[in-house]
Amino acid sequence: MSERTRIAPVPLRVDHAFEGAGTRTLADDARDGLTKPFKDLPPKHFYDSRGAALFEQICELPEYYPTRTERAILEQVADEIIAQTGAGELVELGSGSATKTRLLLDAMARAGTLERFVPVDVTESAVRASAALLIEEYPGLVVHALIGDFERHLDRVPAACARRLVAFLGGTIGNFAPSARRRLLSTLRTLLEDEDHLLLGTDLVKDSATLEAAYDDAAGITAQFNLNILHVLNRELGANFDTDQFEHVAIFDETNEWIEMRLRARKAQTVRLAAIDLTVEFAAGEEMRTEISAKFTRERLEADLAASGLELVGWYTDEQSRFALSLARPA
Repeated sequence: MSERTRIAPVPLRVDHAFEGAGTRTLADDARDGLTKPFKDLPPKHFYDSRGAALFEQICELPEYYPTRTERAILEQVADEIIAQTGAGELVELGSGSATKTRLLLDAMARAGTLERFVPVDVTESAVRASAALLIEEYPGLVVHALIGDFERHLDRVPAACARRLVAFLGGTIGNFAPSARRRLLSTLRTLLEDEDHLLLGTDLVKDSATLEAAYDDAAGITAQFNLNILHVLNRELGANFDTDQFEHVAIFDETNEWIEMRLRARKAQTVRLAAIDLTVEFAAGEEMRTEISAKFTRERLEADLAASGLELVGWYTDEQSRFALSLARPA
């Protein structure tokens, strides 16, 4: 174990990783994804302020079990996880408002190990707001935030100051195709020294009716969330998508064992994205994929971890085996 970095006596520090060349933007993703034979866009672009608010509504829906199930598991096992890891620093990817973060910070505070929280998120306003509350709630806590994309900027995560727990919750790891998922896990492995750990939230394989209902709720909130990506393109790239001419689709791909969210064109149409000088044709019934959400078995996750230089050392799930928290360490 190398010597840990000493914390500067500043309660809040915010680093920015979006400065300089090489940062992939919405424009890049749109140009790439909308010119493929099977169009797609990455789901990270759902989350402007409206999209984030819609997702908060989704988390409260009766059909959408992942958020409340993960939280219930974490409430039961947070103390056990901190006792096992001895973590004094929490790094959280996609931290947002840090709602579930508090369960881990509380456990660290009870254990007397809490030193620093390192949130990694693209939205500075949300990070600053939650950081201000956390610093007030946990006397002596240092927050060192990184405003960046965890797919590309993990090399900017500050050096650890104590035993580190990296948390990647919410089942977000399932948004990556298998090869990309293993690359990301391999990158996460570089953030860990021998005594550090990774905590992953993963949705589990189950019947297709339950899965599809979670992504196509009766109230239509998920449909609004999916269509919001077109509003983002209209606003940010000068596009002229008519959102009434697209419909939300959610299907469970039993071969790949993942949910796909798509937007289906109701009629043939031409869309112009002025800011990137791009014209895109949609045929009637043509679908554009906006998200995959892979569902896991323990065996699949163990294989992904092993391929990335990690080993599973803890597996926590609910009574119905709907969702799992997985604790891993360097192999």
